[in-house]
Amino acid sequence: MLISPLSRTKRNSNSKNPMQHLLSIEELNAEKLNALIDLAVDLKATRGNHPELPLSGQTWAMIFTKSSTRTRVSFEVGVRELGGSIMFLSSNDIQLGRGEPIKDTARVLGRMVHGCIIRTFDQQDVIDFSNYGNIPTINALTDAEHPCQILADLLTVKEKLGTWEGKKCVFIGDGDNNMSRSWIWAAKYLGFELVIASPETCLPPSDFMEKVNAPNVSLTTDPVEAIKGADVINTDVWLSMGQEGQKEKEALFGPYQVNEEILKNAAEGHIVLHCLPAYREKEITEQILELHADTIFQQAENRLHAQKAVLATIAR
Repeated sequence: MLISPLSRTKRNSNSKNPMQHLLSIEELNAEKLNALIDLAVDLKATRGNHPELPLSGQTWAMIFTKSSTRTRVSFEVGVRELGGSIMFLSSNDIQLGRGEPIKDTARVLGRMVHGCIIRTFDQQDVIDFSNYGNIPTINALTDAEHPCQILADLLTVKEKLGTWEGKKCVFIGDGDNNMSRSWIWAAKYLGFELVIASPETCLPPSDFMEKVNAPNVSLTTDPVEAIKGADVINTDVWLSMGQEGQKEKEALFGPYQVNEEILKNAAEGHIVLHCLPAYREKEITEQILELHADTIFQQAENRLHAQKAVLATIAR
């Protein structure tokens, strides 16, 4: 029997530690991660026929200072499918673009809308908005973390492999970007083996790894060794948004391309993930992307279902 999104939300609100925002994977735990993935499965199965609409009568705002395709479309569709209305606000549309502090914008919107989805550079902006706005706040990407993408990735792993338990996952590329950090926190809480393969200067810093304190997460500069026996191979662009001009950094990543040769070392039945957009013949070859296109675009679709789970969980 499926539990409706609203029933799950009510149950969550009565728990000792209700989930009020999604700011990072770091702030979650195994119970909350599993609950979100389970709800995403239910919502995907009942799409177009949800028994309840937890955002009915609500208006949500989206504040984006970074461009987007998947994030914007999936959130706009998701809010509407859960019964709500959505307004998109770029930094050029509101006073943030003219220097208004995020805390002032938050205190205004918090009196007018029911929740806010923010895609920006600084993680502190998302934190400040949640503190001053007093409405549910979702991190739709910052330079520090990309929690919604990791939820979609976990949903995809569950659908393709049945579970992440006992699986070896590898993130190859920039080991100190928002994707790799969110994957590291997910591995800590869920217990699967995770290897980060990256040039030495792009590995997560020691203070971050000490903070995470996850013995099941390892770092290496050897991409071939990392992928040996891997069930999940995940990559991302070598230069994150805003870093496009850093050609010296990009030059470090040649050995870290996901290609046919390197995947010979992976486990039989492995899957390849990419959060998109992909730069073919850089971090992944055209051949490999097309070979694994069904999985990669299923992963993109799962942004919708994972984010609907987040919306249904934190809606008030």
